[in-house]
Amino acid sequence: MIDIKLIRENPDIVFQAMAKRGESLASIDEVIELDNMHRQLLREAESLRAKRNDVSKQISKMKEKPADLITEMRCVGDKIREIESEVDQIAAKLEDKLLRLPNLPAPDVPQGKDSSDNVEVRSWGKPLEFSFTPLPHWDLGEKLGIIDFKRGVKLSGTRFYVLRGMGSLLQRSLISLMLDIHVKEHGYTEIYPPFMVKRECLVGSGNLPKFADNLYHDAEEDYWFVPTAEVPLTNLHRDEIIAPGTLPINYVAHTACFRREKMAAGKDTRGIKRGHQFDKVELYKFAEPETSDNELSKLVKDAEDICRKLNIPYRVIQLCTGDMGFAATKTFDIEMWAPGCQEWLEVSSCSNCSDFQARRANIRYRPDVESKPLLVHTLNGSGLALPRVLIAILENYQQQDGSIRIPEALIPYMNVDLIK
Repeated sequence: MIDIKLIRENPDIVFQAMAKRGESLASIDEVIELDNMHRQLLREAESLRAKRNDVSKQISKMKEKPADLITEMRCVGDKIREIESEVDQIAAKLEDKLLRLPNLPAPDVPQGKDSSDNVEVRSWGKPLEFSFTPLPHWDLGEKLGIIDFKRGVKLSGTRFYVLRGMGSLLQRSLISLMLDIHVKEHGYTEIYPPFMVKRECLVGSGNLPKFADNLYHDAEEDYWFVPTAEVPLTNLHRDEIIAPGTLPINYVAHTACFRREKMAAGKDTRGIKRGHQFDKVELYKFAEPETSDNELSKLVKDAEDICRKLNIPYRVIQLCTGDMGFAATKTFDIEMWAPGCQEWLEVSSCSNCSDFQARRANIRYRPDVESKPLLVHTLNGSGLALPRVLIAILENYQQQDGSIRIPEALIPYMNVDLIK
């Protein structure tokens, strides 16, 4: 959430930042108007309270209590209650408007309207040249009997699938490999969080109220299925003050993720690129503001390390202002090359969210014992996301006979070197 003081004292900064994002500026005007009304009513209520207190003191000193003055103070009390009710209503509207405003992009984020304005930062490896026409993963998976699309649809409907045999083992091995590398080599603490969380967790991470339509919700218990482990990891320290000398905190978690994917008709309908349920290994950091950009660089490198260990060509893209996620102030995507699909697949999106989530979730830290609590910065990124890594492996490691070589880093986990 954006600091209301920034909007109040430096509205031009906020207007310019929202314009770069392509956001409607009318919402900022509404916030300013509601904030002015809210503060005016608070001043009016405080003035009436002061008047009532002064008159009450005067009345207490009088031998004879003037009936008209007592009646007037009762009317003042009624007016105060009326204003307090209005204050509560406006405060709720103001908070809702603030919760729907995206984060401000960092000054060094490239300006642009959409993904066409994103900037390639670097790349690693060269796309393979095949002596045959590489197949897409949906053909490879079905021919090898490791992806069952028909039974996925039979069980749950469109955009669901079943992994079988070596397909299941490949995904499980990938998850184990990624967790082991991030814990043992990169220094993250593994977390196994719930896959369902309370409403306030989605508010804290920035998913609610704006993106309710993209989430799965158990209305009876008011549990929300996590769209990513970012949600529970953000809220691990909700309403806490992190002790001095503790930051940065690095967490890694594997969860299933649940999203109501709403795509244009006919887009990405084949294969396992987009689904309502998928697995992901998530990286998460709590950092001091002064070091958060450096921690973002580390986060991106940790995610890149998985790509290199799997020996799959990838590129790093910095997102422009118009393509960044709601909570991000700066984002770098990592994309793997998929020769069968003939496209770059996003397997990680690494973001610095500055104090945006921390303000919503009330997460603070003390720089030292004597300091006042300050808002932390939060960062997140996939390390990496399935099933797109699965796609990249199947399509990059396919052989002319339709078999799939296993990346060297995965052989100790699978105890085979070929799927055939």
